Amino acid sequence: MKISSFKERVYAVASKIPRGKVATYGQIARLAGSSGAARAVGLCMKNNPDTKKVPCHRVVASDGSLTGYAYGKGIVTKREMLVREKVKFSQDRVDLGSSLWKTG
Repeated sequence: MKISSFKERVYAVASKIPRGKVATYGQIARLAGSSGAARAVGLCMKNNPDTKKVPCHRVVASDGSLTGYAYGKGIVTKREMLVREKVKFSQDRVDLGSSLWKTG
């Protein structure tokens, strides 16, 4: 049995975030088996090798703010992509009440 690395688990979890929903860095860390590793999830997202397979733009801070995005024009591009996917915003933050990905 192959034991996957943390990074592989993070990418596997993030690849399941549906269009129109977001997950938080902490949520991804918990689902990947390392609840205190939200910053490490951010590093994984920054170094994401396949943005088509792993939609890192759908990962946001625990307060709904858009922190970091390594592609296009950064956070501007991240917001544009989320708006196109019909993610709900309240001012400059994602409305987590309506757009947070609910997992099991």
